[in-house]
Amino acid sequence: MFTERILANKFKGLKKSVLLLGPRQTGKSTLIQGLSPDLEINLADQEVFLRYSRDPGLIKSEIKDYQVIFIDEVQRIPSILNTLQTILDKDKSKLLLLTGSSAHKLRKGQANLLPGRVLSYELGPLTHQELGKKFEVMRALEVGLLPGIYHEPDRGLAQKTLRSYAATYLKEEIQAEALTRNIEGFSRFFQVVSSRSGDFVDYSKISSAAMIERTTTRRYFDILIDTLVVSPIEAFAKSRRRRLVQHPKFFFFDTGVLNGCLDNFAVSADRVGNLFEHLVLQLVVSSAKAHDEAIRISTYRTEAGVEVDFVIERKSKVYAVEVKASKNIGNHDLRGLKGFVDFYGKRCEPLVIYLGEKKSEVDGIQIVPLLDGLKLIGY
Repeated sequence: MFTERILANKFKGLKKSVLLLGPRQTGKSTLIQGLSPDLEINLADQEVFLRYSRDPGLIKSEIKDYQVIFIDEVQRIPSILNTLQTILDKDKSKLLLLTGSSAHKLRKGQANLLPGRVLSYELGPLTHQELGKKFEVMRALEVGLLPGIYHEPDRGLAQKTLRSYAATYLKEEIQAEALTRNIEGFSRFFQVVSSRSGDFVDYSKISSAAMIERTTTRRYFDILIDTLVVSPIEAFAKSRRRRLVQHPKFFFFDTGVLNGCLDNFAVSADRVGNLFEHLVLQLVVSSAKAHDEAIRISTYRTEAGVEVDFVIERKSKVYAVEVKASKNIGNHDLRGLKGFVDFYGKRCEPLVIYLGEKKSEVDGIQIVPLLDGLKLIGY
């Protein structure tokens, strides 16, 4: 089943080349193919990859007779971007449609990201707006929002695909791209991180559990971030210069992928809180990418243990968001938000997003269901 992507609107009447980044299976290729390119070069195909890796300049002769060229998984041969720059400089009428799933590989290869010549965008999993009436909270908590998996009618097949995601990621994204030589250590690290997604980063504990050096843990986290698998959520501070003092929280980009990595798809009482928090963040992040907006998301925690899940800064507005996987909200659930309002000292919008169905307001704090909360934030 095809779902129209919001980001596709940015590409209508395109007059400039684009680089579209996003995790695997988010629908990058489908979106670009919808633009009807004249030529498609898929570097994920091993035969094609080997041909161009032997001679990155080969592409110059092969695309000369085409105007709109789609190059998939461009991070596999970063050096090819140097040739593409010369092509764009010589023929400004050509349009290059590039996709990639690893900013890490591009940076590591000192890739020429074609500044001024290519517009960069990011694509996440499906959003609630894209799905409309087809959006189901419980389904999203279980199998996530990757297009092909969310729409899969066979729940067993959807789960099987998600189980293989971790293996595919380790094999194709890490081992094949030679991002680390110690694939066994990275595999242990990946399993530990999967079990702690949604927590504050503690490098020492993760290093100990994965049996790797602390410096290696830091480097592996950078790989997860640069391959777009996890999102770090920094600690909030009034001064932007002080935001990085405390350890961040980290979250997997998709609830279904997280469940697949853990081989646990039960939205049980002991897991629903963590999964619902992941889903709220995921929908905000994916919505911002879909609308090509820059937003800042952080988390608030005091030494006394007062917390707010997310502080979202969007278009000069600040939203303090507490996520509760409950259908009943009491005064104790509002403690963190009240503490943040006092600490912040400026205008902000405090709200609780919960699994209930009714909207209410207590002491200036709005208590709303998921879709109403996202609408208040602007999505």
